[in-house]
Amino acid sequence: MHASSQPNDDPVVLTRAHVLPLAIFMAFMLLLQLLANLIEWKHPDAPWWRQDPAQFVYPLQTIASIALLVRYWACYTFDWSWRWGLIGVAFGAVGIGFWLLPTTLYDALGFTGKTDGWLRALGVAARKDGFNPGLFDNPLAYWAAVGFRFLRAAVVVALVEEIFWRGFLMRFICDWEGEYWRQPFGRGSWLSYLVVTGLFVFSHGPLDWAAAWVYGSLTFFLCVWSKNLGACVIMHAAANFIMGLYAMAYGKFGLW
Repeated sequence: MHASSQPNDDPVVLTRAHVLPLAIFMAFMLLLQLLANLIEWKHPDAPWWRQDPAQFVYPLQTIASIALLVRYWACYTFDWSWRWGLIGVAFGAVGIGFWLLPTTLYDALGFTGKTDGWLRALGVAARKDGFNPGLFDNPLAYWAAVGFRFLRAAVVVALVEEIFWRGFLMRFICDWEGEYWRQPFGRGSWLSYLVVTGLFVFSHGPLDWAAAWVYGSLTFFLCVWSKNLGACVIMHAAANFIMGLYAMAYGKFGLW
């Protein structure tokens, strides 16, 4: 089963389609930082949108990103298949397992407070502070926040990041001075591995760097092995979905 072939081979349109969704996604992250400095007030008497601006920025970010993905959907070739989809799920479970291991060890080893040194460098921390839908007492608002959070993490993030990292940047690095859209999907090199994985790592916070390097390496391997963008998207979606379930189950809201 294949996604629709690319009807538009204009390299400018293809580049825009692969870059713009992540660029807009990141623009909302910058907006969130700005609003956090301007309006955030972590006080019980503050309205919800001031206690945590992410509660309204994330849904807006999700809607804007989906609109762009729909607009450019015909420019993407995912090559969905059951075989690579299942392999993607397996890779996602293994990859996110490495991501969740440090904070699981934090609890299992009985740590309290902040860690430092190599423990912190490996991500061994409580990870309690972050996007918490428990801010809402109203059940409808609570589940709307949860739903948008999972939609953002397991669908939007998986698509915009893999479309950019694997669909565009790996090709661009292989032939940045030439016709990089003629590069086959999944063509790997040490340079593209180091650049793509390195940028993926540094797009996360320091607590996640070690885990992001392992996860990014697994995704790069899957991309080169499968030559299948859909497999990479499913890996990312499965990983983020599992992480969301873990965060909700154990109150580890700093993970997402």
